[in-house]
Amino acid sequence: MDKFLLWLENALASVNNVLADYILVVLLVAVGLFYTIKTKFVQVRCFGQGLKRVFGSINLNGKKQKSGMSSFQAFATAVAAQVGTGNIIGACGAILAGGPGAIFWMWIIAFLGMATIYAEAVLSQKTKKVNADGSVSGGPVYYIRTAFKGGFGKFLAGFFAIAAVICLGFIGAMVQSNAISSAVSNVVGEVNITSIVVGAIVALLVGVIVIGGASRIASVTEKIVPIMAIIYLVGGIVILCFNIVDVPMAFWYIIKYAFTPEAVIGGGVGVALKTAISMGAKRGLFSNEAGMGSTPHAHAQANVKTPHEQGTVAIVSVFLDTFVVLTMTALIVITSLYVGNPEMSSLVNTADKNTMVANSVAKIFSNASVGNLVGAIFVAVCLTFFAFSTVISWNLFGRINFEYLFGKKSTIIYSIISIMFTFLGAILGSDLVWNFNDFVNYLMVIPNAIALFALSNMVIKELKENGKKSVGKTPNEPLADKIK
Repeated sequence: MDKFLLWLENALASVNNVLADYILVVLLVAVGLFYTIKTKFVQVRCFGQGLKRVFGSINLNGKKQKSGMSSFQAFATAVAAQVGTGNIIGACGAILAGGPGAIFWMWIIAFLGMATIYAEAVLSQKTKKVNADGSVSGGPVYYIRTAFKGGFGKFLAGFFAIAAVICLGFIGAMVQSNAISSAVSNVVGEVNITSIVVGAIVALLVGVIVIGGASRIASVTEKIVPIMAIIYLVGGIVILCFNIVDVPMAFWYIIKYAFTPEAVIGGGVGVALKTAISMGAKRGLFSNEAGMGSTPHAHAQANVKTPHEQGTVAIVSVFLDTFVVLTMTALIVITSLYVGNPEMSSLVNTADKNTMVANSVAKIFSNASVGNLVGAIFVAVCLTFFAFSTVISWNLFGRINFEYLFGKKSTIIYSIISIMFTFLGAILGSDLVWNFNDFVNYLMVIPNAIALFALSNMVIKELKENGKKSVGKTPNEPLADKIK
């Protein structure tokens, strides 16, 4: 059995490498470039509109909506999904495998992804539906069916829905709860006991929240997202103050080794460059989720005047995830572990992506034991916030697709299974689980990208009609009531 699991793990890793190196990179770059050009850089032209809508509507105790969520609640739910383990463990893994230059390619993927996610949010708004009980159903399965009628559309939508349920609702919950368990265990010790206790607590909290439906999830995310962002950014800034003289050099390392990664990770120029770009694409997708088709489920819930409004809000979510939170992780690690280290390539074999941030914090203190404890606590607190918020958002996204496949009455079964996976993830996490999650993650991109290409005229028409309108207050009645 162990041999079979090892074989399966290696097989999935090989398939994932092919998907990431060729199909994933090509699709993400192609879709992002396509919409960047077609929209004439919507991520730049309309970025200010998005900032005004996000920061002009922050409310930690928003009014309960008749249907769906407020625009800020949808934004918070999307960010809760995006800002997860990928921003700490994923960023460190990218740096380890692709050198500091992998962060540069994550920036490129994110910049293009800001145009992609604009399209995803617009399409999710245009094709969503409001159910009889007031709940909102929207996301890629609905715009895939709009793009392709008949059997092909049904197949693509079903393919996406199955992948989304497995990736977001089940295996994704395992990955995130395992990250929480591992981080807490690094502080407390007694790994087996800690994992069981953490798994039980996380599963219980997730159950209480997700069984309350989208409105309860929105109420939680609108509070937890600003808090977790402030904790991580303030903590990160304090850490960087100790290494402030090395910050400019860290940015230089990111740019320099984006094009000469062989000096850090070894190998020939071509192989090293491909590795750096591939890691940037893989971890970029896992971090900001643009093009993956997950966060459109959140943006579909928003009550806005026009789809364009939520599209601009979605742009800000990717910017915050990658250019702010993930970059903070990169700077902490690079200033502490890479700058001034003449044997940078040795880190590839000796460093651990799960503890790189904690080790970076520990280097600040002259007392090693104190430094290790402070670093472990900082990472545990931040990862707990990040991963927990991701679990509850992904649970909602998975449930929407489960309901699409099996009907509304089946969602209680989905919730029970998802909560079980959340508990098991805390005690059974392994590289096999991570590789399988990556595999299903990549599969989601394919049907989503095909639909994004097919519906580009709908997105461009929306941008032309509403892109220049002034920012105003959003209504309480959902757009879907007007187009139903």
